[in-house]
Amino acid sequence: MLRGGAGRPSDGHWVGTWASMLQLTEPDNMPPAPFTQGDLVLNDGTLRQTVRATIGGRWMRLRLSNAFGGAPLPITKAFVALPVGGQAGVSAVRPGSARPVTFHGRTSAVVPAGAQVVSDPIDFDVAPRSNLTVTVYLAQGQASASITSHPGSRTTSYMLAGDHADAADLPGATAADHWYFLGGVEVWSPRTTAAAALVGDSLTDGRGSTTNMNDRWPDRLLDRLQSRPATSGVAILNQAAGGNRVLDDGLGPNVLARLDRDVLAQSGVEWAILFEGVNDIGTAEATEAAQKQVADDLVAAYDQIVTRAHAQGIRVYGATLTPFGGNTGYDDARGYRESARQAVNEWIRTGRRFDAVIDFDGAARDPANPRRLLPAYDVGDHLHLNPAGYQALADAVPATLFERRPLPPGFGFD
Repeated sequence: MLRGGAGRPSDGHWVGTWASMLQLTEPDNMPPAPFTQGDLVLNDGTLRQTVRATIGGRWMRLRLSNAFGGAPLPITKAFVALPVGGQAGVSAVRPGSARPVTFHGRTSAVVPAGAQVVSDPIDFDVAPRSNLTVTVYLAQGQASASITSHPGSRTTSYMLAGDHADAADLPGATAADHWYFLGGVEVWSPRTTAAAALVGDSLTDGRGSTTNMNDRWPDRLLDRLQSRPATSGVAILNQAAGGNRVLDDGLGPNVLARLDRDVLAQSGVEWAILFEGVNDIGTAEATEAAQKQVADDLVAAYDQIVTRAHAQGIRVYGATLTPFGGNTGYDDARGYRESARQAVNEWIRTGRRFDAVIDFDGAARDPANPRRLLPAYDVGDHLHLNPAGYQALADAVPATLFERRPLPPGFGFD
């Protein structure tokens, strides 16, 4: 733990290099037996997870969250390490790479219900676009069936009974494609670095992408940005979850409720991309009145999001909503939901409220049938994209939007 001036790094700032949108864990996404036993989770259990850093730094720190926990979260010990082969979703770590994590100089921490804990700085050289392993051990477990997680990790985590926090591997561990308790990783970076928070639903969370391959559109966008010197210092924070909505709680809290935690309170954020609203349209009644109401309410919510982000000096880019024609749950015979999507997209394109517009609709739709996704991009349900489709979305984002420049005079007034 750094205190005073000794060993303190040169001038820089903390920037999020990875984050997940946190939510209350649904019963089907709880740790599998025997790691959930009634109101006790991960009792005497080791949890190992891998995440992909976006930018690098010489020092790092963790955010562990109990935002939705029904009881205090007692972390007995924690370690960071490099996964074997640099791969995502593996249980083994590179021998000799594990480093202990401390909290105010202590090896353990108790996170109150609804709170988070930020670790002390860890002397650990993080490379850009590298995978990291985070392992925690809970000697007493969490005494509640309400726990904090990100179910749509598209990355495999491992659980094993007993204390194996610094073990080289976890033979016999139970695998689950979810993240638990881990809210973010930050790195100490030069002042020239900054983060972009991507606010979305399953299309940004990566449904249809490849487990453990990091081929969601935010991952592909990161690859593009880091290939350019002018944007190589941009971190990407994927703050999306399947089923999420802008206006009402769905899977996870609504965007208006989670904006502070997921965007405004994230370290080093200078930009946000808002790509969400399909689930609001798709779950509203398929009547002309209901769809006009949800379109109007989405536009008002977007305006609120921009207002709140601008007050913190964050530019907000609006992404048009992609087609869902042919989807069993969302498409309706009379086209009321399609009309709402078109109305929302028209406002995004012409309302002059966002600092820039990203046309995901134009990138993903079938030119021969604009109500539908291009077949080559459709994962099969006519709503979600495959890796080729996610690449197309990433390619549609102008990289120049993330070249740092001063805010214009009067920015944030409205």
